[in-house]
Amino acid sequence: MHPHNLSEVKGQEQAKRALTVAAAGQHNLLFYGPPGTGKTMLAQCLPSILPSLSTDQALEVAAIHSMAGFEGLRATCLPPFRSPHHTATAPAMVGGGARANPGEVSLAHHGVLFLDELPEFQRRVLEVMREPLESGSVVISRANYKTRYPANFQLIAAMNPCPCGYHGYAAKNCRCSPDQIRRYQDKISGPLLDRIDLQVQLTPLHRGELHGLATGASSAETRGQVERARVCQHKRQGLVNSQLDKALLEEHCLLTSEQLELLENAANKLGLSARAQHRVMKVARTLADLEGVERISNSHLIEALGYRGLDCQSRY
Repeated sequence: MHPHNLSEVKGQEQAKRALTVAAAGQHNLLFYGPPGTGKTMLAQCLPSILPSLSTDQALEVAAIHSMAGFEGLRATCLPPFRSPHHTATAPAMVGGGARANPGEVSLAHHGVLFLDELPEFQRRVLEVMREPLESGSVVISRANYKTRYPANFQLIAAMNPCPCGYHGYAAKNCRCSPDQIRRYQDKISGPLLDRIDLQVQLTPLHRGELHGLATGASSAETRGQVERARVCQHKRQGLVNSQLDKALLEEHCLLTSEQLELLENAANKLGLSARAQHRVMKVARTLADLEGVERISNSHLIEALGYRGLDCQSRY
């Protein structure tokens, strides 16, 4: 896939900002909104703003793809971008079969796994991704073998608000019943949603935006911001912010008493789990890194909470 350039995307400034934050801290991201708002195009821009792979990373990726039977591939510095169809099975996603082939989560190692039309995937397929999202690897166990593959990938997903796509939007009437909407949204479980750091709503462009010129930074300019933020993270803690464990989180994402109260109040209002609160803190740390400042500010924390869009809307 040839990645799009951010400079090609018209409007959707908040979504572009979220994409930059996701790239800077390797955070998982979900875009939701009606058809035609640019969800897929934005997701396809992500590889163009990610740092290049190191030689070791490129060799790891090439080795995994070779094990999957992709012949004739050479190691490349471009992060992989995998976009399986929503009919993919659980073994296709995490790996398996007679030869214990790696699945999509491993083929996306050091890169991006894009799931378009997220609720259209089988519930079981989505649930088997929870372990690799947390651990960065996947274990395939069968009667005669047990294999572990690396799966350090960044999840980017897109979804409509309902089966017809127009629930909650005045410009077009929704044809779905309340039960259809509920069943559609309930395919995304709470534990899976907890693991998605940024949840961003896209709305249709105004006529002036749609027919005007695209504005904003190019992918090259944005990649420079992302790379500087990544350098800050690796100097400080040796890994990206999304991979901070509890001990490193407490060390590098310090909040003031005022900020802790702000987070606690938001968590009570939105019903955020402890995991979701930790992810809010990691996103706030990334926002501070993009600014090149040492301490997380109130504005960073408030912006990070603003990216919990589905929690704010009580799952629409």
